[in-house]
Amino acid sequence: MALGWSVLIFIVAAGGTLVLGLLLKWVDRKVTAKVQWRVGPPWYQPMADVIKLMGKESFMPMTARGTGFLLAPVIALAATGAAAAILWYALIHSEGAFLGDLIVVLYLLVIPAAMTILGASASGNPHAAIGAGREIKLLLSYELPMLLAILVAVAHNNWSLRLDAFSGARPALYSISGVLAFIVAMLCAQAKLGQVPFDLAEAECEIMSGVYVEYSGSSLAMFLMSRAMLLALMPLLLIVVFWGGLGAGAWYDYVFFILKYLLLVALVTLIRNTNPRVRIDQAVRFFWFRLTPIVVVAMVLALAGASNKIPWL
Repeated sequence: MALGWSVLIFIVAAGGTLVLGLLLKWVDRKVTAKVQWRVGPPWYQPMADVIKLMGKESFMPMTARGTGFLLAPVIALAATGAAAAILWYALIHSEGAFLGDLIVVLYLLVIPAAMTILGASASGNPHAAIGAGREIKLLLSYELPMLLAILVAVAHNNWSLRLDAFSGARPALYSISGVLAFIVAMLCAQAKLGQVPFDLAEAECEIMSGVYVEYSGSSLAMFLMSRAMLLALMPLLLIVVFWGGLGAGAWYDYVFFILKYLLLVALVTLIRNTNPRVRIDQAVRFFWFRLTPIVVVAMVLALAGASNKIPWL
């Protein structure tokens, strides 16, 4: 592919994902407000917040290490945009997929959390340091069950690591192991998004926004844009890997895809509004000692089903 086309695809995919993510942030805030008997913000509020921050000056504390502090949000946003480009292009244009693109997407989606840790650690603020420590523990906790859950879907897909291959295969969600893995992946995605009950790294009422406490202006806006894009990408990734993506590409497949997408967004919002924030030790125990055994069982069932030609297992 020519460099010009690659840049164009990156810009369109990243920009579209950003707009979609900001709209989903509004939906999340609006539903949360209704649950709490508030009016909630207008539909353009998340976009207005980002535009306002982009026009403000970015301040850097005297104790901060400038390179890591200022580069972290830029790298986080760029990595999320690259993941969006690969994921959308493989979904819509199957010829754009390449061998191992699933691994690349999973790797890129880890970078925003890693850059959050880097930026908070470089800020020199004790509240940010606490948030960075929590983010490290969360990252080490949810990544293992998340990867194992994805591996269950890969096993159902004849061990293919190409994103376009999931659209032509029988969805992993139509099996016992796939359902178990999907539930685990959904809960891990909640932690990756930094949503309640796993928003420990931010925790405004405890550590004053934690990892973002020293960020302002365009730097904070880039972190917020990265988070919004993740909110748009995680349901998309789960649908592609577990639920068959766009299927055969008929008109009704697009309708079903939109319904699936809205369902997963609704689940994220529902989990956020029905659970209190957990402590970091509770989160680690939840991911390691509850979700990991479940996904290991799912992996065993998937391997047994693959070896014995039992698709529903």
